[in-house]
Amino acid sequence: MSDSQPHGDATPPTDTDCTVQSPPPKTDGALLVASSVEVAYNEVEILQDVSLSIEAGAVTALIGPNGSGKTTLLRSLAGLNRQVVGNITYHGPESHRRIGYLPQQPAFRPGFTVLETLQFYCSLVGSGTEDATERLDHVGLGDAADRAVEALSGGMTRLVGIAQATIGDPPLIILDEPASGLDPGMSGHVFDVAAELAAGGTGVLLSSHDLELVERTADHIIVLDDGTVQARGPPAALVDRADADSLRDVYEVSTVGDERRVRVRGETS
Repeated sequence: MSDSQPHGDATPPTDTDCTVQSPPPKTDGALLVASSVEVAYNEVEILQDVSLSIEAGAVTALIGPNGSGKTTLLRSLAGLNRQVVGNITYHGPESHRRIGYLPQQPAFRPGFTVLETLQFYCSLVGSGTEDATERLDHVGLGDAADRAVEALSGGMTRLVGIAQATIGDPPLIILDEPASGLDPGMSGHVFDVAAELAAGGTGVLLSSHDLELVERTADHIIVLDDGTVQARGPPAALVDRADADSLRDVYEVSTVGDERRVRVRGETS
């Protein structure tokens, strides 16, 4: 991603249709700023006028119903979506790797062990086996270093993906459903890793449906529904503005439609 990625004319962000009124995104000291981002596929609007900023040293959580456009937004912010209108601008420091990214369904080339897989990614940024081993230990996969990647469970594959996303110490790490498929204990560990990265100065943007872990861990929350930002802010501020008791209450008043039906809007992988 270049320092500035113009994708068309930008207009000031608005949140006039939000159920929970929220202030506009702050841009001072932001690692990444998105302004009036829109994405459409075959005339179907996936994202509409999305503006946000991601800060260094903070965990920002993106929440919303299935099909609300979360994966499309994350891929766009990571520079992996060319069908973007608006502006996405990186303001962080120069690095071997500006943004680390975990897709919703990570996959690795078969025929290699977990350690060999990470060694390959480490070699791309000039580090080696020691770094790869430390990354595995950090996500709790040290004992699986010699296991073939194709023999991993879905949850373990996701942990390898998280380790891969941190290689090179990118200033910004984007994680699409990092705790999906993990047991409760490991899910909590993944969120702890995200918090540790943020404490070290890294900006972390993640999506999740685990509202309890999000409320416990995130510094900032963005509620996305129907392709638009419905609410944003620190967890406590969102709860206060909605006169609610918990983040789940905020989620329920900020999203629309039948919770039992999947909105088919954005990408799902």
